[in-house]
Amino acid sequence: MTRTVIESKTKTAIIGFDEPFCVIGERINPTGRKILNEELERGDFSRVEADAIAQTMAGANVLDINSGAVFSNKMAEDARYADNNFVEPELMKQLVEKVQAVVDTPLCIDSSVPGALENGLAAAEGRPLLNSVTGEEERLELVLPLVKKYNVPVVAISNDDTGISEDPEVRFAVAKKIVERAADFGIPAHDIVVDPLVMPIGAMATAGLQVFTLVRRLREELGVNTTCGASNISFGLPNRHGINNAFLPMAMGAGMTSAIMNPVALPTGPKKIAAKKAEIEAAGIVLPESMDDETFVQLFGMGSTKPRAGKEMEAIRAANFLTDNDDGGAAWITANREAPKAGQEGRGRAGRRGGRRRG
Repeated sequence: MTRTVIESKTKTAIIGFDEPFCVIGERINPTGRKILNEELERGDFSRVEADAIAQTMAGANVLDINSGAVFSNKMAEDARYADNNFVEPELMKQLVEKVQAVVDTPLCIDSSVPGALENGLAAAEGRPLLNSVTGEEERLELVLPLVKKYNVPVVAISNDDTGISEDPEVRFAVAKKIVERAADFGIPAHDIVVDPLVMPIGAMATAGLQVFTLVRRLREELGVNTTCGASNISFGLPNRHGINNAFLPMAMGAGMTSAIMNPVALPTGPKKIAAKKAEIEAAGIVLPESMDDETFVQLFGMGSTKPRAGKEMEAIRAANFLTDNDDGGAAWITANREAPKAGQEGRGRAGRRGGRRRG
C-alpha cells in the first residue's frame, strides 16, 4: 500500500492508505495574519515558536512552514524587499531553524519561491514534505529537480497554466500529468501527495461530491496519497467548524489520507472575557473573587484561555477509531481522558482511594 514517509531528526510521520489520518498544521503562515507578519518583519519569532508547540500538542503530525511574508516597512526603505525572491529564502531558513529548536515534529516546506524551497530543504533535519508543485511546465521544471535532489515527497496541486478548473476531469488529468512527469525524474508515485483542490461549497453545491469522487480515482487509478486545504470547503459560510467536522471524516471515508488544517482551538482572549463578565454583572450575578479566568470561561462555555485541540481534531480521531486506524482506540481514549483535579491524583472511582468499593 502507498506510504509517504516524512521525517524530522527524531520522528516519522506516515501518510498512507492504512495509516491514521495525517494532520498538517497550517498556522505558521503570515498570509492573512497581520500581527504575525509584523512580528516577522521585526525579527520576532516568538509567535512562530508558540504556534509550533501548540499545534504539536494539539496532535499535528507535520507542521507546514510558509514564508510568504510582506515586509511593508522595509520595502519603503529598500526596494529589494518588494521581491519575494529576496525576502523568502532567508526568512524560510530562519523559520525552519526556529521551529526545529522547539519541536521535533516533521516539517512541510511551503513557498512559491524556488530559493525559499531550497533553503528550507537545506535547513530541515530529516525528510520534509515539499509544498508544492503544479502542472505548469515552468513550475515542474523548477520544483521536480529539487524533489529528486533532496529525495523528499512533494504536494502536487491539480492546476496548471489554465488555472483552477471547476471540471473534476480536468483536475484529475493535471494530477496524472504531474505523477507521470515526476516519474520521468525518477520520483515514485508514493512520494507524490495530490491536492485535488477543494472548492467552497457555498459557491459550488457539488464541491464536496467532486472531491470525494476525485480522491477515490486518485487512490484507485494513480495509487497516490491525497491532501487538501480542509477549511476551503466552508469558506464564507456560518459555523464553519460544523461543516469542516462533517467534511473531514467523509473525505477520509473516500480515501483522503491527510489535510493541511488548523488543529488548534484558539484561546479565549481577555476582551471576550471582560465583555462576558460585564454582561454577567449587568444581570446581577455575583462571581466569587477567587474565580480565575480559566474557570470562568469553562463555566460559561467559552472554551479555554489556553490553546487546545480543535473540534476538527476530535472528528479526525473518531474517524480513525471507526476505520480501525487507532489501535484499540488508544488515541481516542487518551485524548478524551479527563485530567484529575487538584488533590484527586491517584484516586479511583467516586474519588475514593483504591478504586472499587467493598461490600
